Amino acid sequence: MLRDQLMSDLKVAMKAGEKARLSTIRLIQSALKDKDIEARGAGKEPLSDDEILQLMQKMVKQRQESAKLYLDGGRPELADQENGEIAIIMAYLPHQMDEAEARTAIAGVITEIGAAGLKDMGKVMAELKTRFAGKMDFGKASPAVKQLLGG
Repeated sequence: MLRDQLMSDLKVAMKAGEKARLSTIRLIQSALKDKDIEARGAGKEPLSDDEILQLMQKMVKQRQESAKLYLDGGRPELADQENGEIAIIMAYLPHQMDEAEARTAIAGVITEIGAAGLKDMGKVMAELKTRFAGKMDFGKASPAVKQLLGG
């Protein structure tokens, strides 16, 4: 389970004195705890591994945006810190599909569920999220789905 892996890696990083890794794992756990509290308040179960992967993908995107802003603002040292955190978080994510793999997967799902037009876009996206959580960038998948459905 991903939570156990994070806890184990936290202990290893602590013992090894890896400050950057330790700090990043603590950031992940903090975000995870916030989401768990939010879920508990709504009467839901704690996050599943797929939901944790989605949370981590969101964290990567936030750091990519921050790194770009830091570079644009002339602060390369802060951009390097963000990129270091991205590398650590990415180690927990499964292999990300490239554009060709994603298009093939999208086309397969469209065919399989019999999607006929843009009205079926929600169904296609829901199925993609179920099957490829953590493996596909859904921000990039959405325009591809729209294009393949004739939009």
